[in-house]
Amino acid sequence: MAPGAIYQTPSSPEAFAPHYPVPFKAGPKQAGSEGIISREATAPPVGGPYPIHSAAPVYGNGPPGEFTGNVSAVPQMSGHESVSPQTVREQALVSLGGNAAHEGLPKKPNVLYIMADQMAAPLLKMNNPDSVIKTPNIDALAESGVVFSSAYCNSPLCAPSRFTMLAGQLPSRIQGYDNASIISSQTPTYAHYLRREGYETVLAGKMHFIGKDQLHGFERRLTTDIYPGDLGWSVNWDKPDERQEWYHNMSSVMQAGPCVRSNQLDYDEDVMFKASQYLYDYVRLDPKTRRPFALTVSLTHPHDPYTMTRDYWDRYEGVDIPLPEVQIPQEEQDSHTKRLLKCIDLWDNPVPDEAAKRARRAYFSACTFVDDQVGKIRKILKDCHLADDTIIVFSGDHGDMLGERSLWYKMSWFEMSARVPLIIHSPSRFTPKRVSQSVSTMDLLPTFVDLVGGDRTAILPIDGVSLYNYLVSNELGKDEVFGEYMGEGTITPVVMIRRGQWKYTTSLVDEPQLFNLVNDPRELNNLARSSKPEHVQVLQAFGAEARKKWNLEEIHKDVLKCQRERRVCFTALQLGEKDSWDYQPPLNDRDRYIRSHISLDDLERRARYPVVDYLGRQSTAAATHHGAAGAIGE
Repeated sequence: MAPGAIYQTPSSPEAFAPHYPVPFKAGPKQAGSEGIISREATAPPVGGPYPIHSAAPVYGNGPPGEFTGNVSAVPQMSGHESVSPQTVREQALVSLGGNAAHEGLPKKPNVLYIMADQMAAPLLKMNNPDSVIKTPNIDALAESGVVFSSAYCNSPLCAPSRFTMLAGQLPSRIQGYDNASIISSQTPTYAHYLRREGYETVLAGKMHFIGKDQLHGFERRLTTDIYPGDLGWSVNWDKPDERQEWYHNMSSVMQAGPCVRSNQLDYDEDVMFKASQYLYDYVRLDPKTRRPFALTVSLTHPHDPYTMTRDYWDRYEGVDIPLPEVQIPQEEQDSHTKRLLKCIDLWDNPVPDEAAKRARRAYFSACTFVDDQVGKIRKILKDCHLADDTIIVFSGDHGDMLGERSLWYKMSWFEMSARVPLIIHSPSRFTPKRVSQSVSTMDLLPTFVDLVGGDRTAILPIDGVSLYNYLVSNELGKDEVFGEYMGEGTITPVVMIRRGQWKYTTSLVDEPQLFNLVNDPRELNNLARSSKPEHVQVLQAFGAEARKKWNLEEIHKDVLKCQRERRVCFTALQLGEKDSWDYQPPLNDRDRYIRSHISLDDLERRARYPVVDYLGRQSTAAATHHGAAGAIGE
């Protein structure tokens, strides 16, 4: 049985669409609309009512509420308003033509998705008021946005987490197993769906794509990636005790401290420059014809190595850098953690407190660096009068253990590794609040489609569930996260279910873990070992659900098959002429600066923002990018 066969498509999923503050006006029918993909099983009748606040379906995971153990109930949401799916589609087509303003239709919002790498959500001030990490810009974003305080990644490793977030599907569905996995070019991502809705989809920064396709739906990519795009980082379960040379080790911790320059800084400053320039270029386009943008800015900080420039390091001078709260002797660790300790070269190699403090101070400094970049981007939006028209989403790919439980980096399902920040910010659209129910970055794909008023029925079956209802109502949602980990440091799939107060993990070889995160937030008491009837009942219910959801034996076989295939290909591709697949962004400044083929006045007029008229005035009919002649129709 193939891994995909273990996932059951719901028999009657409910359609789900966003709430709009004003009714859509139907735009003119345009050619090409007949070819739009629809999911007939979930689409309401053409012209019929489209439920707004219905319970969101869990596409590909079985119907909502299927789990019936004594764990939690999945509440249903009540419907309020209706809007025809045809009007939603027509609005998107009008946006493609750039003539929404002429038809009097609501302008579609821009979407700015800012990602941090390896930012541990439990440590941030927005989730922990006692935190010493200085993030005033992220804090301000949180205060005026919707904060999901129990947000998780779906695979605690860079590439699998990003693939799942992009595609809205668990790693085993798309073979996104580790940092050298290739996801298919025919796997739809949020970039594909937003692009179909008329958006210019742009990526600046890291996404860890592997293979020839380095875009996966993005129309433009502004930078290269910081990590290789080839098959070299494949995990090898055939040799589980062999450490690969590219695995994490303790050098990042032992060498932590201030620096003048680092590879990470070179990269993120390039990402920021290109992203900033994109926004400046965008605002200088003709507002009547430009498409809305969906810009993803993906920074590599605060990912290790733990080093940062002296000015950021000095911001923590005199600050009491807390040491990890929980230390567990290696012989008392669970079996997966023992493998991780060996994987990152921490077995029989403890980290001195002094080095741990240096590493955590450098990490905190890197979080402040990320915070400053958030502030810079928000200032650009404000200066360019784009802030009110732009929905900002801030999140990350996974966390960092930072010495907690004697672990560093990620690769585990403990809170510091698996929790991520998640803020959706648009105060004019969504009332600021906090959502305590558990959600995941896998839910972002359908959320993005709903945020822009897109065609929800065009989304093919996925595992993610839109978070839109959390934004527009106080109804309870699914409060549920599923996760899979098949990367380095393990020898078989390790899966996780987070629901209500519980977190459950299991694999083919490890003792199951069950934590009550309300009573035991540090995850010190594994209730899978408890003999209390209430704990036994919960454990059995989760175990039955996991067996129904995952065929771990078949997934294990597929992972091994993919690993072996990639090793054969990688060794072969090292011989002869080599194609690294690394993305190289195109560079064309021919029309950006002063050249003989462009009128000097025309170039400088186009490049200035805000636009002015001949006398330097901003608010006149002649203040256009076309100059005075264009203003009077010549």
